[in-house]
Amino acid sequence: MDKLWAPWRIKYIHSKRIKKCVFCDNVKPGTKNYVIYKTKYSISSLNIFPYNNGHVMISPLRHIKEISQLEPGETLDLFKTLDKTKKLLDKVLKPGGYNIGINVSREAGAGITGHLHIHLVPRWRGDTNFMPVLYDTKVISQSLDELYKRLKHAKSNQD
Repeated sequence: MDKLWAPWRIKYIHSKRIKKCVFCDNVKPGTKNYVIYKTKYSISSLNIFPYNNGHVMISPLRHIKEISQLEPGETLDLFKTLDKTKKLLDKVLKPGGYNIGINVSREAGAGITGHLHIHLVPRWRGDTNFMPVLYDTKVISQSLDELYKRLKHAKSNQD
């Protein structure tokens, strides 16, 4: 049997499933949260269980679950944060495209249903291969720590 080495997953496997909101927890000081941008109304951070390298989630700071609950200023800020984050990923990772999506409800595929968030997933030509098809396994080739350092470095040169 082949093995895929993914030691960062053990923390999730052994974690107690606490019903805290990961997005609200993300803004607490002193937590390792991979925050890329934090604005007056929104935050973007690396997804710690990514679908692809560079997978980021952008969410309003306010704990809401529906798009209709956003105030106009929050909506604008959320999409500006999405755009700013995408431009940073363009600079650092140079993907060929993106999947950008919002899953509203468990039935629509949301893993986290209580706090509205946008997935920003970089894509490259040929980034799907035989692993997901034959083995239902996705290989992520860069650690979160390494990617986060690269993003922070590029961001500091951009500001």
